[in-house]
Amino acid sequence: MNKTLTLSMLLLSHLFWFGLKASAQNKPAGTIAGMVKDNQQKPLGYATISLLKAKDSSLVKGALTDDNGAYKITGAANGSYLVSVSMIGYQKVFSKPFAISEGNASFTVEKLVLEAGGQQLKGVSIVAQKPLIEHKIDRTVLNVENSVLAAGNNALEILQKAPGVTLDKDDNISLKGKQGVTVMIDNKLTYLSSAQLATLLRSTDGNSIQSIEIITNPSAKYDAAGNSGIINIKMKKNKSSGTNGSLILGAGYGAYPRTSESLTLNHKEGRFNFFGSYNHGNRDWYNELDIDRVVGSSNNTTFFNQKTFIKQISYSNNYRFGTDYDITKKHTIGFVVNGYFNGENNNNIANTLIGAREGVTDSLQKTYSNLHQTYKNFAFNLNDRLQLDTAGQELAIDLDYSKFNNNNIAQYNTDFFLADGNTQRTPLSLRNQAPSVINIKTGKADYTKNIKKIGKLEAGIKLSDVQTDNDLQAQKLAGSSGYINDTARTNRFVYTEKISAAYINLSHTFKKLSVQVGLRAENTHSNGNLVTTNQVVDRNYLNFFPSLFLQESINAKNDVGFTYSRRIDRPSYDNLNPFVYYLDQYTYSQGNPFLKPQYTQSFELNYTYNKAINVSLSYSRTTDVITEVIKTVNKASFDTQLNLQTQNAYSLNINAPFTFTKWWTGNLNFNGFYLGFKSDSLLGSSLSRGKAAFQAKVLQTFLFGKGFKAELSGDYQSPLVYGVFNIRPQYAIDGGLSKSFANKKANVKLSVSDIFNTRTNNLSSNYSNTNIYIYQKRDTRVALLTLTYNFGNSKLTPTRRHNSGADAEKNRVKSGG
Repeated sequence: MNKTLTLSMLLLSHLFWFGLKASAQNKPAGTIAGMVKDNQQKPLGYATISLLKAKDSSLVKGALTDDNGAYKITGAANGSYLVSVSMIGYQKVFSKPFAISEGNASFTVEKLVLEAGGQQLKGVSIVAQKPLIEHKIDRTVLNVENSVLAAGNNALEILQKAPGVTLDKDDNISLKGKQGVTVMIDNKLTYLSSAQLATLLRSTDGNSIQSIEIITNPSAKYDAAGNSGIINIKMKKNKSSGTNGSLILGAGYGAYPRTSESLTLNHKEGRFNFFGSYNHGNRDWYNELDIDRVVGSSNNTTFFNQKTFIKQISYSNNYRFGTDYDITKKHTIGFVVNGYFNGENNNNIANTLIGAREGVTDSLQKTYSNLHQTYKNFAFNLNDRLQLDTAGQELAIDLDYSKFNNNNIAQYNTDFFLADGNTQRTPLSLRNQAPSVINIKTGKADYTKNIKKIGKLEAGIKLSDVQTDNDLQAQKLAGSSGYINDTARTNRFVYTEKISAAYINLSHTFKKLSVQVGLRAENTHSNGNLVTTNQVVDRNYLNFFPSLFLQESINAKNDVGFTYSRRIDRPSYDNLNPFVYYLDQYTYSQGNPFLKPQYTQSFELNYTYNKAINVSLSYSRTTDVITEVIKTVNKASFDTQLNLQTQNAYSLNINAPFTFTKWWTGNLNFNGFYLGFKSDSLLGSSLSRGKAAFQAKVLQTFLFGKGFKAELSGDYQSPLVYGVFNIRPQYAIDGGLSKSFANKKANVKLSVSDIFNTRTNNLSSNYSNTNIYIYQKRDTRVALLTLTYNFGNSKLTPTRRHNSGADAEKNRVKSGG
């Protein structure tokens, strides 16, 4: 590891260590921890914990137990206390009195056992649950488990209802108006592109989700990739021995039919825990793409009017299985295997009218294209977790290997006509075969220790090695000679990347103030080799990524916080690939091997009232912004990625749940933001543009009794500016009706997305020598009927979260959809 990196880590840890030690001596604050179980020795989750003064039983602080029945209360001043535990359906219990002092700042309460009885309503099962939305020092948590969101909704539908989260027509996820979000499931990346991730989430039942964590400014523990933050979907933990699972069957119809099937199984036997899932889907849909553009100067102008209809037939198969084995109560090892084999067929028809004057056609061309794409992935994770003591000292190790095999076979046939319909010239026939192989190897180790009077120490290292090989074999039809090699387009691109990383994170609580500070260092060596043209792009750079979190609890109803972090976004492997992909002769896309990574510094100030209403103000500045642009060469327009100089983003986010009656509840989210872009040199001229915009989202839930539930949601996005593009307004209304039965083990739901078929993606750009308007309409109004059945024991022994070391690398791989 680089000496500078190591010395910086040691200096940071020592400075913070001694600073905390000095502060702790001046402001002692105790920590109280314990465990709550029922009379069968099973952990009780979400029990109410009250810290009381021993002399008069007045309330000092409150908390809830987690899924394992554990709780922790921090920031207790010196004095004598006792703990009470209450939960509906159980008798209230109290601990023995104990004292917190400078010499005894941490105290573990004896195990408290609740006996059934007390507040038990005859014939009614009451479940204690967390608030729907929680705001913590470094994240916002949407508690899905036991909420009205769980039944009848899939993971994608729930994610769209999360505060500040929006999805565009391509299922790209934005957080508070910014793209570049990293999505994880159980602290592991999903290995999938945005479209394939959407397919997986659609087949994941909401009843299997515990919570969704929204981390706008991740700590140093996480990979530094992702300028908009991280969304982590945590699946339910298992709570006792036995077998359980869920079966989901879905069928829908938009313009075309679609189906989906999903099976999940869990089994706990002795020291072994087995888990697995399989999802399959067939999805047919269409995409209407109209492009009007004017290229050239005033003396030499060409008008293009292009209409393309894309029919896609896709299938997806995703699998995941693994095992945990408890060597001892404190030592667990396990493995996880997951992957997919997906494919799609696109049949496109593009008609292009060409003329020297607007509205006058001089010639036209018709392109028929057929694309067959397959995406395969196999990934293996080996993990080891060792609890070194009972005070929170822990060591976790992950080893990962993942291989991607993607292939793209395309055939393009273009006919050329004069305005009167006569043939203009010989048809053009092209075909491509573009196999791609990506290998990712990673290893990481994470260490955690709670240090008396100091706080919580987290430290770790990570190594990753990525190799990609893309081989575009392009051919053109040459009369009687048949297809011959097209040397102008044939290319091979080999890319390698090695990243070495280390981090340290320290956190402490000073009475009502919680502090977390961290530093991550990443050294990157990348090499992009255009084999055919013998062009090499070699980079080696070291970056430091600090983070800071502050949270002050003013009183029981008011909390304020501040966060800061620095992040990096490396280009996706697909965007680095310089291959050309055609829509027709005048329209195509191309990667850019010279793209540089972008860097973002983010600041956020937030306020929470009554643990429910949250207001946040944020600012971020991104340099070398990776942005999509339209370039024109010889009258042909193509989209590619370039680095702009800076992006400044300002945001005001308000999230407020509301309750009108017991049967009518909802949530309102408003996000106002300004995005400004600047670049001294872009396509031969300077760029300075920005616009204020807003997004609003309302979710309403209606409970009708007897298992019936209805949902109605609406969202609106105002016009906005993103780079060189002007994006038009977007809006839609979704609705659904569900019914639970068979003691809530089964649920049937009928839902309709985009009820009024209003969701479109319209944008324009007038920059350099190109004026372009794009209208895009996809198959967004879809009716879905979903049947979910949960079977077996619904409470299994807790399984561990496997935080794969290959998180950031796999998210940069395209996987279809």
